[in-house]
Amino acid sequence: MDAMRQLAVHGLNHLIRSERWAQDKLRAQAGAQIRIDAGPFGMGLGIDESGLFHASAAETPDVTLTVPADAVFKALADRDQLFASVRLAGSVDTAESLGFVFRNLRWDVEADLAAVIGDIAAHRLVRLGRSLASGLQGGLRRTAENVVEYAVEDSALLPAPREISAFASAVGQLRDDVARLEKRLSRL
Repeated sequence: MDAMRQLAVHGLNHLIRSERWAQDKLRAQAGAQIRIDAGPFGMGLGIDESGLFHASAAETPDVTLTVPADAVFKALADRDQLFASVRLAGSVDTAESLGFVFRNLRWDVEADLAAVIGDIAAHRLVRLGRSLASGLQGGLRRTAENVVEYAVEDSALLPAPREISAFASAVGQLRDDVARLEKRLSRL
């Protein structure tokens, strides 16, 4: 677990070093302690005076980030949906700074790959990766649509929207009929 923590810290710091604005934003929060809870996994981080992260085991963090269990799937489907589902608690200033940095931080994969395998190969590899990711997202979306269609139309596990609408209309009609009946009974 310690190796995973060090890898995560190194990766975050690599991204932050590549974006001067992110390092400046975090430098203002120097000394802050952060706790990240992602299901059964948890990790403590601190922000140093240069605006970078370091592993920390602080007893009382300034900010706690709670990441949902389905974070990996949300990251694949929609990055904005992932950030909307993360819960922040603690110091408002630190939480706002972290939220801003994490929402706007982008990894320039092509630049990192170019340093290892060259510009052209990196460009082609990134283009291939984007194409594969797009195909995966489309495949997942179509699979979800097919599962919903099967559950509604073929297996009758779920009612169709038109059936729900008809049921709601019938319930409304019944409510009105009962109200009229109660009125007639109260007159007697």
